[in-house]
Amino acid sequence: MATVNPYLLFNGNCEEAFQFYKSVFGGEFPYIGKFKDAPLEEGEAALSEEDANRIMHVSLPIGNTILMGSDSHPRYGDVVFGSNFQISINVESTEEADRIFNSLSAGGKPYMPMSKTFWGAYFGMFQDKFEISWMVNFDENMTEK
Repeated sequence: MATVNPYLLFNGNCEEAFQFYKSVFGGEFPYIGKFKDAPLEEGEAALSEEDANRIMHVSLPIGNTILMGSDSHPRYGDVVFGSNFQISINVESTEEADRIFNSLSAGGKPYMPMSKTFWGAYFGMFQDKFEISWMVNFDENMTEK
């Protein structure tokens, strides 16, 4: 069964926001990564120190939900508030990931096709035909069912 989690986007203050959320809800961050942790893509220029220290991904479990977030990547520009969230779908197999990605993105705008990532997931992103942004993720480190 797929799980759904909110994914919040920030313009450089994601870490501050998530430290605040952690102070309210408690818990620990299972993962917090910065853009400097990601390998550069071919032809990509190195990031400034400030941009390299922006949050690439953070998660904070709150009950049965995981609040996720990141800062905008400099190559995409600042986030427009009001559209600064995505819905993250975590699935149990690559087949389910492909099915959900292909079905929800039909008539929309896929901008990161489903593919294996450097962090060990099968992952893709798109905007559906209603202009809602989605992420589909299968953690390949988990056993497929």
